[in-house]
Amino acid sequence: MDEELERIKQRRLEELRRKMLLNQIKENEPEPEPVKEPTNDELLGRYFRNRAWEVWNTAKRQYPQVMPKVETLLVDAIKQGKIKDYIDGANLMGFFRQVGLPVRLETRIRVSEHGELKTLEQKIKEDR
Repeated sequence: MDEELERIKQRRLEELRRKMLLNQIKENEPEPEPVKEPTNDELLGRYFRNRAWEVWNTAKRQYPQVMPKVETLLVDAIKQGKIKDYIDGANLMGFFRQVGLPVRLETRIRVSEHGELKTLEQKIKEDR
């Protein structure tokens, strides 16, 4: 009977040791950081290429009341997987035209002369 009691005590001690070790291990493990949702700009940045940001920012300046709604719709389409390809400036311009937002970009004509880019105005002044 004493031997059986002693075995039970030993088993209990072993269980307590295991629990204590598990608790110590859990305490020493770093808490996993909560997965944060990417911001709209971060999400758009994954898909925008070339001059897309230039077109986007120009549209935001020209249509400040409408662009938050367009941004929400575009981000939702990306999250739902409806947009899978990259978006460049030309695609974004076409999209804005389709939804009735004719975005006007500043246009510059430049001339390359001897490896140097000059505006048309500079080129004409030099030729006089």
